[in-house]
Amino acid sequence: MDRINKDLQKERDQCTFNIQELTTLIDGGTEKTAERKNRENVLLNETELFNQVPDEYLSHKEKYENAVRQSVAVFSMIRKMQDEGKMNVHNYRDVIGCLLGSSALRDGSPLALHYIMFMPAILNQGNEEQQVKWISRAWNCSIIGSYAQTELGHGTFIRGLETTATYDPATKEFILHSPTLTAYKWWPGGLGQTVNYCIVVAQLYTKGKCHGVHSFLAQIRDEDTHLPLPGIKVGEIGVKLGLNAVNNGYLGFDNVRIPRNHLLMKHAQVLEDGTYVKSRNSKLNYGAMVFVRVVIVYDMVNYLSKAVTIATRFSAVRRQSQLKPGEPECQILDYTTQQHKLFIVIAATHALRITAGKLWHTFHEINEELVGGNFDRLAELHALACCLKAVSTADTAAYVERCRLACGGHGYMLSSNLPLIYGQVTAACTYEGENTVLLLQTARFLAKTYQQLNSKPLTPTVAYLKLTPAKGSCNKWSNTIEGIVRGFQDVARSKISYCVENMTKKVESGMSFEDAWNLTSVQLVGAAEAHCRVIIMSIFYEEIQVLAKRVSAELKEVLYQLVDLYCLFWTLEKLGDLLLYTSITQKDVERLHLWYEETLTNLRPNAVGLVDAFDFRDEMLQSTLGSYDGRVYERLMEEALKSPLNAEPVNETFHKYLKPFMQGKL
Repeated sequence: MDRINKDLQKERDQCTFNIQELTTLIDGGTEKTAERKNRENVLLNETELFNQVPDEYLSHKEKYENAVRQSVAVFSMIRKMQDEGKMNVHNYRDVIGCLLGSSALRDGSPLALHYIMFMPAILNQGNEEQQVKWISRAWNCSIIGSYAQTELGHGTFIRGLETTATYDPATKEFILHSPTLTAYKWWPGGLGQTVNYCIVVAQLYTKGKCHGVHSFLAQIRDEDTHLPLPGIKVGEIGVKLGLNAVNNGYLGFDNVRIPRNHLLMKHAQVLEDGTYVKSRNSKLNYGAMVFVRVVIVYDMVNYLSKAVTIATRFSAVRRQSQLKPGEPECQILDYTTQQHKLFIVIAATHALRITAGKLWHTFHEINEELVGGNFDRLAELHALACCLKAVSTADTAAYVERCRLACGGHGYMLSSNLPLIYGQVTAACTYEGENTVLLLQTARFLAKTYQQLNSKPLTPTVAYLKLTPAKGSCNKWSNTIEGIVRGFQDVARSKISYCVENMTKKVESGMSFEDAWNLTSVQLVGAAEAHCRVIIMSIFYEEIQVLAKRVSAELKEVLYQLVDLYCLFWTLEKLGDLLLYTSITQKDVERLHLWYEETLTNLRPNAVGLVDAFDFRDEMLQSTLGSYDGRVYERLMEEALKSPLNAEPVNETFHKYLKPFMQGKL
């Protein structure tokens, strides 16, 4: 390895905890760390993954072709690393982890939706016979699929989808049709040129009646020639802000027939004569969407940890201005404003990772209850996945932008990898459910729960609603983490209460419920976000208390500092709400500011150690600013020299345009 930048080495030397201990904690144990490192070694030994010319200088078509080549290399190896022909929750989660963590696929993969949505949809919504028939083929990639729900004219409002699937009992087939241009499926990853099958969400019609949206398995392209099948109109949608290697596509149907058993029938069925058998619970059909929202929260953690690793290492290497006259230029990481920008991102990465783990556990726990016919927590799971997806993606987009801005002009370079990361995370704010709409779905659950406080038992994530004081009174404010969490509970409960009362008054005055809901929707979004802040804070604090019992005293201290920082940051960010709904005072706020400043100071010696613990290889991080050795300026120049414009000393435009123009001859 090249010589480490002396400032970066000094940072590592002053770290107060064992970096490897934290890495092991993040991975979930020494065995998990060894497995991850082994996967990385296998992936990085594959020369197919690396290009001589950076993707930024390639055409859109060349980027896609590279992405297919790289994706095939990555997933061929991932497939070998799993149990041959076997799939269960644990190794499937490992596959998803490989997919999310593989930065070799720098701008996304056209195979991503095959693993993240196509197979989970079959597992969640297909009956046993359909799973036997399709999952092994999908697992081995002998077929490759996508998931087509969003249409050109409809996104998050699933009930408004226009694509139809009409059952013909004479032939025992469904007829898939796109009646309008706005009914064309739009956005599915890999759909453009990559996949040959697709889960299609369409309005089911049988015996002249519409039974709402259901999922169908449709073949899109011939398995041998890859040509689109008759009646299929398919292609790519074009260049986007980011994720341009994902091959997002459009899809239209012109009365395309598929077999009856291509309706995924785990929850609802259509019999041969066209009789519709209703699902036990209509929300069961949305299981694949819940799963992908769980995956998205994990994905945000992956991007977030990369962004803050890049920005923190750069901040240790970059020296600029003087803190005191006559002193040498100082590391920008010594400025409190820089610590304010970055340390919250480190803390938030841990908070969201721990919350994502809890959400994953809750998802599988409730799924097991559903198998037993217990639907009590299904609405809670849906509301939880909605708000966590919305808040985690919005926060991550803001955090990544903090990291980019913290790197000054160099953060604007694509070679820093920060613009690419931003393009990927900001996309997540609208895909798989637009964030405002998702928060309103959570708000609907919260409003209904609040109205039934005294008549129904509360599920775990809303149990705090009964712990808060009666209307008109406040808990005594306490400048402790427990006090902060309790304060946010008061805020959430008060906001939910206000929304319910506000809507009730409007309805009682003669307004329709729908209009009352719409007029209150800004406050409803705020209530749902406040509820989500309660969940993230309380889970982070509770889980760190458990983890702290298993780690060294040095690491325990740092983990609690991260909890302090996260809770203090959001307390100061949400002071308006806290002043409205709690008994916090000006003196309390002043003390919180001091506590926040002290926490930044306490974390400062461990900043680089904390991001080193995320343990990203340079090849995975792919950043000129964030390399382990800190050779920022050398790497920036090395990347600049790769530009095709530097391949010749004089570009042809000089003689063709500039010289005649300069001589007045143009």
